[in-house]
Order: sequence, then structure tokens, then C-alpha cells
Amino acid sequence: MAGRSEKDLQGIELLGNKETKYAFDYTPEILEVFDNQHPNRDYFVKLNCPEFTTLCPMTNQPDFGTIYISYIPDIKMVESKSLKLYLFSFRNHGDFHEDCVNIIMNDLIELMDPRYIEVRGKFMPRGGISIDPYCNYGKTGTKFEKMAEDRLMQHDMYPETVDNR
Repeated sequence: MAGRSEKDLQGIELLGNKETKYAFDYTPEILEVFDNQHPNRDYFVKLNCPEFTTLCPMTNQPDFGTIYISYIPDIKMVESKSLKLYLFSFRNHGDFHEDCVNIIMNDLIELMDPRYIEVRGKFMPRGGISIDPYCNYGKTGTKFEKMAEDRLMQHDMYPETVDNR
């Protein structure tokens, strides 16, 4: 395989752009995709985003966390720089942790239509409590729909040890 051609890279505008503009409001339209070169294979793509920030909708104080995204692509995949800029756009967005995780998953489903996706947040403690929301989705009518149900039931809701580094 020779790699991707210029035609394969059409539509990816942000990667390599030295004049990146940072959105300070929630901006899902910044997300970009590229074609999955291996649509005949099921495989996970895992993205760890340790610098996620958003605002508490009540106090407007910043909340810090890590967002973990794992997905099995179908035809399209998310371009990582656009994902970084998208997540940055939550910086001044006021929502609860659980809402942010679900919004991220919904936007990625709409963007890529993956076979399977899960999004987990691991937020720093506030007032002595950390919040680690988890959501997932499997494409309806496929083996991934059942996988999503099974993984949700197996998800570790109460870990014995908490690591909030």
C-alpha cells in the first residue's frame, strides 16, 4: 500500500494549517472526517484527550477532565486535530459532565456513523467527588448493538480504587 493520495486527503483543512483559529464556543461543525481504508475489518480506534475543560453551568467555574473515546469505524473516521479543536470549543461551554460526554458521543455518531462507539469522562474531583460518566452506542441491527448493551452492563460502575491523576 502506497499511502494516501491527495484525493484521499481532500476535505481535511485543519491538519497542517499554521493559522489555526480556536473557537471559544461549542463548535461541532469544526469536526472533519477521512475515509476508513480498512472497512472490511473491525478494529478499535482509541483517543485519549487529557486536557478537556468545560464550565459548570451553575457556578461558571472550570471543570477539568480526560475524555476517552473508543470506536469501531465504518466508512468514516474522525480527524484528530479537528477533534482537538472541537473539544477545545467546550472550554467556555456550560454543561454538566454527564451532558458533555453524551454530547460528544452524539456529535461523533452524527459525523462518522461508526459501527460502535463509547465515550468516557474522568473528571477531577470537585468538593470531594469525582464524576466519571460513560456512554456507548452500537449501530442498530448489527452485532454492535448487542455489544453496546453487553459492555454497558459490564462497565465497572463502582471501581474499588479511584485514580484521579
